Amino acid sequence: MAAGAPLLEVHDVRKTFRAAKEVITAVSDVSFTVPAGAITGLLGPDGAGKTTLMRLCAGLLLPDSGRVVALGFDSRQAAYRIQQSVGYMPQRFGLYEDLTVQENLDLFADLNGVARALRPARYADLLRLTGLGPFGKRLARDLSGGMKQKLGLACTLVRPPRLLVLDEPTVGVDPISRRELWAIVSDLVSGSGTGILVSTAYLDEAERCQNVLLVHRGKVLDQGPPGDFRARMAGRSFFATGAGASGRAIQASLAGHGEFVDAVVQRDGVRVVLRPDAPMPVLPGIAFTPVPPRFEDAFVERLREAAPGPAGAMASMVPAQGGPQDGSPEVMIEVHDLRRLFGSFEAVRGISFRVHRGQIFGLLGANGAGKTTTFRMLCGLLPPSSGTLTVAGVDVRSAAAAARARMGYMSQKFSLYGDLSVAQNLAFFSAAYGLRGARRAQRLRWAAEVFELDPFWDINTTELALGFKQRLALACALIHEPRILFLDEPTSGVDPLARREFWGRINALAEQGVTIMVTTHFMEEAEYCDELVLMSLGSILAAGPPAQIRARAKTEAMPDPTMDDAFIALIAAHEAQTRRAS
Repeated sequence: MAAGAPLLEVHDVRKTFRAAKEVITAVSDVSFTVPAGAITGLLGPDGAGKTTLMRLCAGLLLPDSGRVVALGFDSRQAAYRIQQSVGYMPQRFGLYEDLTVQENLDLFADLNGVARALRPARYADLLRLTGLGPFGKRLARDLSGGMKQKLGLACTLVRPPRLLVLDEPTVGVDPISRRELWAIVSDLVSGSGTGILVSTAYLDEAERCQNVLLVHRGKVLDQGPPGDFRARMAGRSFFATGAGASGRAIQASLAGHGEFVDAVVQRDGVRVVLRPDAPMPVLPGIAFTPVPPRFEDAFVERLREAAPGPAGAMASMVPAQGGPQDGSPEVMIEVHDLRRLFGSFEAVRGISFRVHRGQIFGLLGANGAGKTTTFRMLCGLLPPSSGTLTVAGVDVRSAAAAARARMGYMSQKFSLYGDLSVAQNLAFFSAAYGLRGARRAQRLRWAAEVFELDPFWDINTTELALGFKQRLALACALIHEPRILFLDEPTSGVDPLARREFWGRINALAEQGVTIMVTTHFMEEAEYCDELVLMSLGSILAAGPPAQIRARAKTEAMPDPTMDDAFIALIAAHEAQTRRAS
């Protein structure tokens, strides 16, 4: 390829797939380039065609029309050369769980034909870059989620690529691991001039890119540097506050006002974005302060233009069990001195907390902190080693089945049956929860109407976009009107509009008295919680409302920390202190 030429050129590419008798256009007339020494971001909602586009760029798919030229090779004539030359890391990288870190590196070095004489120096660089040096003999299955992602990236880089394609490499990992992964990516760009194409569900990560492509329904809606997107939103971003009012309450009071493109809870208020040329409404008790625009403001506006509709509207949400909150102090979840051992390893170390009726309670922590183990014990999926645990007044240790009947559970993977239709999934879960006859029929109608599932009623779940899978999973978890809802990273991988819609539904449920326990790696979602527990190394590091957690991270250099800042600062300090003590 010519000196100075882009590492990747995509010209008017189109790709279709056939599903039964229907032809689906996944990518349509897409053109862009990726230069050396720069990060190009690929963003878009679920089903936009991002993964298909990345597989085309990696030579794993061929376009129906148009051209893909990577590192000088045209994919139609030299797909194998592209596959051998481009570093590609898919969303679910194929680590070998029963092999150690070192054995995985060896295997991928063998597969990529890396000369044995070059391996020691390359391994040393990769283990230093990823921080995996001390874990060379650890099995991949025993790594935390963030460490697995870093190992996957190391295996992708075992033969240094000039062009690197990363498909959502930070989905499902905690903020500390995200920061570490981006440090690796930035080091590759600045140190070796690698060109990188990366897709992400985290819009703050788009700010790290030199160029961004916004994709929707297989087409490029917009592209350019993040600064250009921000500049378009100048003078339209504000922070809404109200004396004594929570962010959730302010957000609810703004609902239905057509002047706003977006309104999301942030710290102790709500960040809003005005529509172009719309006047700022005068609302009693609410003050609006101008704030600098951000890339996310432009992203959300552009998507709403492309897919108009009441995203996030809650008018149709029918409450589950309970009535409006009445200030009842009823304890719905109580944990005292809870412990869990796996052999000699203590994953959860004597934690205690309470959750009251109608609260949204967040369980946060880095990968490997013990929060998933805690969550599984609360749901009755894993027996505790010791301690007491009651859910909805039932002792989970002695009556796990009775406790589970009073709760709804929605996992990160959604626990849906892909070969069953939407209707069949709902019918299965309603039967599993003991619903029969007229009651069952009524709840199925409720799910179809409230979650707008009628158009997909007979479609298999595997064919749904991720946002609609999320809707269906939540409907299945609520079908029996549980008093408590457990949400295990429910928005992992879904796009910002789907996340906004989802949290609108969760807020409505909490207002009706349903108790919500949630784990999440999106720290801005922690602001929706009434109370938080932050776990580190199996123990509770901090507990309290979001504002109290943020306050603990305040310093002279960081007077107004975000929840992301607080998470990283508190956990990093605790882990460093623990290492010094040991």
